[in-house]
Amino acid sequence: MSHGHEHHGGAGHHDHGPRVLPASLAAPEEAIKAWRMRLLVVGGVATVVSLAFLLVAGGPGHILRAYLMGFMVTFGFAGGGLAMLMLQYVSGGKWGLLLRRPLEAMTRTLKLVALMVIPVLFFMKHLYQWAAFPNAQATLEAYKDGLMTQEQMLTANAKHAMLSPTSAIVQTVIVFGILLTMAFFLNRWSLQRDADPNAGSQASFDYWRIKFENLSGIGIFIYVVLLTDAAILWIKSLDVTWYSSIYGLQFLVGQGYQVLALGILTVILLSRFQPLKTLLRVTEQHDLGKFAFAFVMLNIYLCFAEFLIIWSGNVPDEIPWYLARIQGGWWVICSLDFISHWLIPFTLLLSRDLKRNKQKMILLTCWMIFARCLDMFWLIEPNFRDAAGNLHLSGNLGILAYITVPVAVLSIWGAYYLTELMKRPLMNVNDPHLEEMLEPEHAH
Repeated sequence: MSHGHEHHGGAGHHDHGPRVLPASLAAPEEAIKAWRMRLLVVGGVATVVSLAFLLVAGGPGHILRAYLMGFMVTFGFAGGGLAMLMLQYVSGGKWGLLLRRPLEAMTRTLKLVALMVIPVLFFMKHLYQWAAFPNAQATLEAYKDGLMTQEQMLTANAKHAMLSPTSAIVQTVIVFGILLTMAFFLNRWSLQRDADPNAGSQASFDYWRIKFENLSGIGIFIYVVLLTDAAILWIKSLDVTWYSSIYGLQFLVGQGYQVLALGILTVILLSRFQPLKTLLRVTEQHDLGKFAFAFVMLNIYLCFAEFLIIWSGNVPDEIPWYLARIQGGWWVICSLDFISHWLIPFTLLLSRDLKRNKQKMILLTCWMIFARCLDMFWLIEPNFRDAAGNLHLSGNLGILAYITVPVAVLSIWGAYYLTELMKRPLMNVNDPHLEEMLEPEHAH
């Protein structure tokens, strides 16, 4: 009997004979607890260092902006995990069986992410012009005082129905309320599916497949609508004059990019132990790598398409958003974003051997998560009036909060994610694809 082997990119490796399902499908508790402790230590240290920035000039503002960045990345994991889980139920395939429990664990962190949004709402007037000047009289006074341009004043007045403190709170409650409801049922049904008395029968397979598809089909549409609203509310409205018809779709694909990176990283790390040591074959790892490559390409396409449309239109109301992100020192950040977020993952994932190499995929997926954070920095910071000079450390140490605060937020979220991951077996047993994954390896 084969209990699975580590595969490190070697072609032509075969397992002779069928594999046997491990006796226990529980997560390796000791290893996960060790990983969680490291994250908590890193998060604690990063939090202490972040608090020190309260004492430097501009530090509190940068801490809040950096916190928004960390919150949006964690929301991308939790909400994007929900979208990817529903996509897997609709599309099927054994690739999703490996990711299902990590994705479910991501969705269960939505409770924590919902709590994380509270500081953003509480301090919203320090982030958003529409919150600082919530009515026509306030915007007029801000315009007279030079705090808003005429275009910002007129645009903010036209958007008060959506962009106002009360409306923002209502929208946020609706977004998280619906997402938490969908996540609750998908997670509950997943356990009920394994406990089905008829588990293993075709009738049971069909019953649960239809049940999950019925919720996930409409759920994906609902998620796209809610994500578009959330992306506009929390990020796009940092520049109240900015319009983009594909902003929500960009965030959706970006979330898929980072969720796949974390999901693949989780599965490969867990494959050092049972049960995934037996269940993760080269075939499935290669498939996951190809899926990540598809999201990298789609991410490149959407972002470049938006830039190309605005560049070719050359409309004065639209180009300032890009000018703020390519002028001065921001051209360096823009170039790093392009290289890190797109060029490196695209080039490396072209390699068949790399997609089959566990150690290299671990490094690449970690890099992709970092690149997503860098991209979020590029999206957020240039919206503020002082952004042009913030890339210089001389007299502006507060900008370093963009490193420490997201590290603290992501570490705390990651520890909670690992806690949720330990609560369930790592594999659904009432799924016909499980038998396929126990077949001999046919990868070449």
